[in-house]
Amino acid sequence: MATHRCAASFWSRRGLAGLMVLVSYLLGGCSDGRSPLVLYSPHGRDLLTVIEEAYETRRPDVDVRWLDMGSQEVLDRIRSERANPQADVWFGGPSVLFARAAGDGLLAPSSPTWVDGLDERSRGPEGRYYSLYLTPTLIVFNPDVVDEADAPSDWGDLLDERWTDRVLIRDPLASGTMRTIFGHLIDSLGEDPEVGFDWLRKLDAQTKEYVHSPALLHEKIIRQEGEVTVWEMTDILSLISRGAPLAYRFPESGAPVIEDSIALVAGAQHEKEALDFLEWVGSDEALQIAAEKGFRLPASTSIEASKLPDWVEGVRSSLVVADVDWEELEKSGRDWMANWDRTVRGRGRD
Repeated sequence: MATHRCAASFWSRRGLAGLMVLVSYLLGGCSDGRSPLVLYSPHGRDLLTVIEEAYETRRPDVDVRWLDMGSQEVLDRIRSERANPQADVWFGGPSVLFARAAGDGLLAPSSPTWVDGLDERSRGPEGRYYSLYLTPTLIVFNPDVVDEADAPSDWGDLLDERWTDRVLIRDPLASGTMRTIFGHLIDSLGEDPEVGFDWLRKLDAQTKEYVHSPALLHEKIIRQEGEVTVWEMTDILSLISRGAPLAYRFPESGAPVIEDSIALVAGAQHEKEALDFLEWVGSDEALQIAAEKGFRLPASTSIEASKLPDWVEGVRSSLVVADVDWEELEKSGRDWMANWDRTVRGRGRD
């Protein structure tokens, strides 16, 4: 992996100073002669570092630069930069957000060869985005304080009074994962969305805190500041592999499986490098790296099972996939979350 000297500790900086470094860095203020490639991504430092190293080994003439943030934040940033795009590739996030971005003209068509292994529903209109990984959602608990036999086994179990003040939730306004879970619950619990909002008010009454970032959410569960949460599979498998006291269950009634997508940003300054990256990241080589080191489940059916780690088969055999109305989530999700913020957050105990 290349060392970006003028951007040491760049990705962890906050505030105005960090923003100034960001702008300077992304605009190429410390070029070492290589072609830059800028990724906006919610995939986290671990996977992004692995992908950066692997791609730069293949293309030593390219300097991969990435900014790690929530998927909703990626969409907001790409929209705000529309007149002068800074990102070349949007790498990761729910397909519903990509659909919104495509509808707003923020994404450009591309045609990597690996899309032949995707289902039709995993391809965005006009080739403006594609599903790269599948990300199941699940219920997470700390087994040091919650016996596995007592852990929630379905969404409705979270409303049991024994979990009052023991539940932590990632703030859904900044999280595509939580927007997907909440949106599915609103849509699936009845024809009237208010039934779903009533359910979320009951969950709000159980919730100790809405946590700003995934890293802090995981840390709080590990430190037993909360005992139960809902999140997505990849982060949890990664933490468990490093010895974190976490365990999980796929909801018995079905888990929304997020189609984690990728796209070329419209007006990308480094389009040639971006298109080459899109071609590589969906290859068997890159999918195997992502599965082994990042616990990503490939969306493509073309990669042979023998090339993938054992956990993949375990997940596929135990996961019940929820029937999600993705079109409705894309159409109504923004309004639902605005309504949740106005009428649900912090009001469940009222």
